[in-house]
Amino acid sequence: MQGTVKWYDPAKGFGFVSVNDGGKDVFVHRSALSRAGLESLAEGQTVTLAVVDGQKGREAQSINVDD
Repeated sequence: MQGTVKWYDPAKGFGFVSVNDGGKDVFVHRSALSRAGLESLAEGQTVTLAVVDGQKGREAQSINVDD
């Protein structure tokens, strides 16, 4: 699934991605970034992610920044 980073706060360790499928935004935790070898995300970056249904809604299981 592809989307665009709405915001990410490195101090808090989480943010949200607006996905291209028109569904609800996807929660991104710093642990998903760590698994991808990333430290942070920038607003407006295009990303590809694998999404799972978490306890509080959709969340990124894995994420990669598109070039």
